[in-house]
Amino acid sequence: MNPLINDTFIAPPCQESLGIVYEDESLLVINKPSGLLSLSGKNPANLDSVHHRLVQQWPTALLIHRLDFGTSGLLVVALSQDIAKALNRQFQQRQVTKRYFAMLQGLVDADSGLIDAPIGKDPLHFPKVKICSVTGKPALTEYAVIERFPEQETTLVAYTPLTGRTHQLRIHSAHIGHPILGCDLYGTTETKTRASRLLLQACDLSFIHPVSGEPLSFRQALEGAFDSC
Repeated sequence: MNPLINDTFIAPPCQESLGIVYEDESLLVINKPSGLLSLSGKNPANLDSVHHRLVQQWPTALLIHRLDFGTSGLLVVALSQDIAKALNRQFQQRQVTKRYFAMLQGLVDADSGLIDAPIGKDPLHFPKVKICSVTGKPALTEYAVIERFPEQETTLVAYTPLTGRTHQLRIHSAHIGHPILGCDLYGTTETKTRASRLLLQACDLSFIHPVSGEPLSFRQALEGAFDSC
């Protein structure tokens, strides 16, 4: 179950710690584990989150972007309001580059491509979204096949989202007929059970340091959970 479905959901305890990839007086880059909320939930039982953990050591920490409960990988965190505003401008102006790895069900035919499918709210099935050309907002995702695994009938792809819609990579994967393994919202019964977690990881993150103006790029190695699929 997705932790956003209702306030009665209690996220299982996450024993993994946050990885601090980079730190200076202005910002942090962290590695979020799968199975941890980015922000604390309304239910008091869901207090544990990336933000809750960070403010214990960095009281002024502000999340600039989020990763879904099941998604792991890189996040940039501001340590002041001014830095948060500067980083938010970079996101709005698409100066931030993010790349994800995902393990998909089935063998993707094309070596690379662009998924162009608008995404809109699905009020009848909250928190799911839907592909909708009428009310949806533009959503673009570039993909490149990293490796195909014929015996497992899976494909490892690199995703570069050109827009930042809710659940974009998950629903775009399902839209092209290759759901992400472990996806609880847009997968099939088979793909949900083929992995113990959502096999989606934010592996690359690049942006401009708001103070120094220096280009910063970070890469996180693909996690072991992908090896078994």
